[in-house]
Amino acid sequence: MFPLRKLATLPRSQRLRKAAKIFEGAERRLITLGALSADEIEYLKCLAKQLAEQEGFKPTAVELLENAQSTLGACAQSELRRMLNSVYHLLLSETGRTKADWDFTTTPGILDPSKRRPFAGMQVYLEDIRSPFNVGSMFRAAESFGVEKIWLSPFCADPKHKRAERTAMGCVDVLPWERLSSDPFTIPHEKPFTEGSIFALETGGTPLENFSFPKQGILIAGSEELGVSPGALAAADASLGRVSITSYGAKGSLNVSVAFGIVMQTWASVTSRPG
Repeated sequence: MFPLRKLATLPRSQRLRKAAKIFEGAERRLITLGALSADEIEYLKCLAKQLAEQEGFKPTAVELLENAQSTLGACAQSELRRMLNSVYHLLLSETGRTKADWDFTTTPGILDPSKRRPFAGMQVYLEDIRSPFNVGSMFRAAESFGVEKIWLSPFCADPKHKRAERTAMGCVDVLPWERLSSDPFTIPHEKPFTEGSIFALETGGTPLENFSFPKQGILIAGSEELGVSPGALAAADASLGRVSITSYGAKGSLNVSVAFGIVMQTWASVTSRPG
């Protein structure tokens, strides 16, 4: 452990960065080991006390550091992790930095495929989703709501990209998926789901609450910038049509992964009903 006396001699910005790393490291050890030693807990309490007594912190920050002193050794594991995480982010913000999305601590673990309860015939086609974050988020939503399989367009972001995998939290490894080599709506023989009912998540369609979801079918979700392609829309319009989410804000649209999650929850709730 880094000597507290030496830490106190460092310039403020360097001291805060070092202290932030100490709390971040403690959180990671807590996740990995399930507990922290009594010596480390005492060290963290002393570090929080030392920081609270230094100048430059806002009253709310001082309050958090003082609270950490009194609760670090007496709270449950879940509360301990939240406290360590809160102090870490406080110190990080004091240095003028914030975490990028892909830097957040995650514990995806290994998911057990046998625990999946997919709905037969519920499939998804992700068409040119460019952001690995969105792909990962959509995999996580799809797995959660019982999707049987995901098909990817040739230009969809890679689900094995580190940012997609981190966002998916292990779902990429348990949810079957396949990338197509060409556009299935311009080269029909490439389309592996010709027999299924097709519908698209797109603006200008039937409101979500009025849409007739199939027990089996293919949901198309399109590009963040351009939406679903004309060829895919034509296929959907010739089948079940388009489903849209009514919004009430000035923006009038949602992030594609958020919209996808809303539609998937509704589709799953319909599919899970008996009869």
